[in-house]
Amino acid sequence: MVRKVPVASSRAFKACKNCRYLVPVHESRCPNCGSSDFVEEWSGMVIILSPERSKVAKALGITKPGRYALQLGPT
Repeated sequence: MVRKVPVASSRAFKACKNCRYLVPVHESRCPNCGSSDFVEEWSGMVIILSPERSKVAKALGITKPGRYALQLGPT
């Protein structure tokens, strides 16, 4: 099931340019990879609970549970 995220919700997060992990806007470092390089504009979201059992996680190269942006940059 694909669900659109309202604009107000998507502005609560920024996406790490290195791993696409979604981080609250007030954070300065990505808890997933440690990067401090973020992008404010992103679209699509996937939440991975069990990356070792998820075909989606494998297809996207995700190895840790969490919330990830599907696309970085202007939508």
